[in-house]
Amino acid sequence: MDLSLRTESFSQDRRDWLGSEHGTDCPRGITLDVSTFAQADHYPDGYLKSGLPVAEITASGLYGLYAGDAIDGRETLAGFLFTGVEVVDHRGRVSAKVGGSMLVHGFVRADKLPVPVDADGMADVASRIYTV
Repeated sequence: MDLSLRTESFSQDRRDWLGSEHGTDCPRGITLDVSTFAQADHYPDGYLKSGLPVAEITASGLYGLYAGDAIDGRETLAGFLFTGVEVVDHRGRVSAKVGGSMLVHGFVRADKLPVPVDADGMADVASRIYTV
């Protein structure tokens, strides 16, 4: 039994990248491959930020950070991480895979996304995700 003191901190997930509530009632459940994200850029506080662009990795069926120049399936944008996801536990261990949810339909404010998405990526989702 571990009776040592530990501190937990919580942060509010920023969702100012959402353009409206449309589509937020039906996000899709996904499993993320954490190795496709850089800790310094995407989870410096231990949490993947909502609004990160994600794509399916063809070989594994897992989702990773969208990368237009990838050749493993991540070159085709699938959606945006809907909620922040903890990837570093209280002991500092980084998870290899974590569950999350993905916005697949709705409106986004491209200028408020945590990382920019190129025109090719936005074209991949143009029939279901609109920028405002």
